[in-house]
Amino acid sequence: MRFIWDYDNLTHIAKHGLSPEEVEQAFDGMTMEVEYQGWCTEERFAEVGVAPAGRFLLMHTTWRDGATRVVAAYDAPKESIKEYLKQK
Repeated sequence: MRFIWDYDNLTHIAKHGLSPEEVEQAFDGMTMEVEYQGWCTEERFAEVGVAPAGRFLLMHTTWRDGATRVVAAYDAPKESIKEYLKQK
């Protein structure tokens, strides 16, 4: 999977104590889609995944130019974690 990183999304994830590597690694495992959003001219998805250190992340993504652009990523809410663990 190829990712698009730019100043905006790198700044956002850094505010939540995340690195691009952590977010990308969360996509290597099982992810669970929790929401779909039509956003202006693009589709956006919210997915829960687990970073290697066991940190549950909620990641908002879109598809651009054949790659995944992470719009935002941060610690997943407890309810989303419960749903993720049920699905596992």
